[in-house]
Amino acid sequence: MAEREADTSNGASGSADNCIDLGGTVSLTAPEVERSESPASQYDQDLKSVLVTSVLNLEELDVDLYRGTHHWVPRSQRLFGGQIVGQALVAAAKSVSDNLYAHSLHCYFVRAGDPKVPVLYQVERTRDGRSFTVRSVKAIQHGQPILICQASFHMLQQSPLQHQFTMPVVPQPEDLLTIEELIHLYLSKPDLAENAKQGLNKLLANEVPIEIKPVNPPHFYRLAASEPKKLFWVRARGYIGEGNMKLHCCVAAYVSDYAFLGTALLPYPDYRAMFSASLDHAMWFHSTFRSDEWMLYECESPWAGGSRGLVQGRLWRRDGVLAASCSQEGVLRVKPVTQPSKL
Repeated sequence: MAEREADTSNGASGSADNCIDLGGTVSLTAPEVERSESPASQYDQDLKSVLVTSVLNLEELDVDLYRGTHHWVPRSQRLFGGQIVGQALVAAAKSVSDNLYAHSLHCYFVRAGDPKVPVLYQVERTRDGRSFTVRSVKAIQHGQPILICQASFHMLQQSPLQHQFTMPVVPQPEDLLTIEELIHLYLSKPDLAENAKQGLNKLLANEVPIEIKPVNPPHFYRLAASEPKKLFWVRARGYIGEGNMKLHCCVAAYVSDYAFLGTALLPYPDYRAMFSASLDHAMWFHSTFRSDEWMLYECESPWAGGSRGLVQGRLWRRDGVLAASCSQEGVLRVKPVTQPSKL
């Protein structure tokens, strides 16, 4: 669970990979842990998701100009990239008609985000076509862009061309533990080192607005190399409801940056990240879904090199429908876990 170095130059907005790489050789159905099993449809509808009420709720300052604030900051003390992407998509969606739906977005993180000040989102109406509409968004702090995003929207159309990959066969979310439950299991171990306890308690203190259940959690200390692949169930905390696909796409854009870049580190247990940051992020929306219901996030890294890593992801609905695909490249600067002796 490596801390990241603060980037004071041209780093990208921070991602949240270190926040959920938990797990270990524990029973995933431990009886002493109370599991959260209720689907989103059973959420108290008065318990609105904080992603809707706060995190992705923008203040309109002028035509096509919005302001967003920050509600969760990673330990890197840079803004979480998923939040900036999600807020940028919210701003873009506000400028298109209700019969248009996001089908793709492409973003570049060009500067580190400052968690001390709000972000301005400036929307440019690049093109309004009969079927497709394009918007460009700049996220601005201190007079300079920190993110450049292009989002495309279209009208839903029927087509005889339909195919998709097959969803992986995995345990259902009701049979797995959340990140918080896994942390409590680790804290209950009598031989846990004091510094590890402090780090885990700090994680518990973070109020992350999504709920995550790893399918096959890696060992907490990453003792062995593994394939650069991970699977976890994810959903927004709280109730969002049906009928607003624009909003569900914005929430999914927020969710998609969690634990994404860290997938590229799984084959290298002898190294830890001293600095990591997202460089770009792309997403394609394929089908309707609800982001407050469990979706399976399948992440894999096909390549790493040159202090960069490439990761790809697929968000699956529980019924096996592919909801969205993602891709991201990021900076990964690492150092050995144990430094060689200088003697």
